[in-house]
Amino acid sequence: MTASTLELALTYEHARIRELAEPAHHPDAAHPEHRHQTDWFYAIAAQHLAAAEDVLLPHVRELPDGDELVTRYVGNAKELERSLRFLKGRQYGDSRFVDLQHDDLWRQIDRLLDEHETMETTYGRRISEQLDGPDVNRLTENLLEAEEIAPTRAHPYSPHTGSAGRLAHRMWRMADAAWDSAEGRVIPTKYHAHPKRDSALSHYLYGTPMPHEEEHE
Repeated sequence: MTASTLELALTYEHARIRELAEPAHHPDAAHPEHRHQTDWFYAIAAQHLAAAEDVLLPHVRELPDGDELVTRYVGNAKELERSLRFLKGRQYGDSRFVDLQHDDLWRQIDRLLDEHETMETTYGRRISEQLDGPDVNRLTENLLEAEEIAPTRAHPYSPHTGSAGRLAHRMWRMADAAWDSAEGRVIPTKYHAHPKRDSALSHYLYGTPMPHEEEHE
């Protein structure tokens, strides 16, 4: 069975988050000259989680066991967001987190990412089975566009779903942008342009190879 655009997009997003996470795993990632690597991973992961909560979870809730699936997803997201905040705090010398061990923290993050990817892969497949092709394509586009305007920091103690969650995400996006500017924290716009604005959806829709795939042919 051919994967839907939503399934392809989620697979691509998961791979790119993992790609950004790889250099952040190294112990020297906390050095000032390398901090941007963790910042990039943190920002993109936070944006992906918020966008999925706003765009995917309303459709997940409509599945037969939707409420349970949403509860499970939000539980994982909150735990992952807490771990991302610990990671950033440790990197910048926050006294509350400096005693955390780098390897232990990353084992926790990797475990939560594994769970997250498994859930989203399953949810994406089930949603795709419920919707017509054009509706799946619109949902995919909405997800990718939502990531562009999602918060760039993790906010585990804010509302995550429903109208309260969407409002919180919009408010945090404005606050995060202000703090990013004040801290000189650079968010990888090239990364955003590649899988999203740079006609990624057209690659999913028409089956053309992504640029990174062409490089290996």
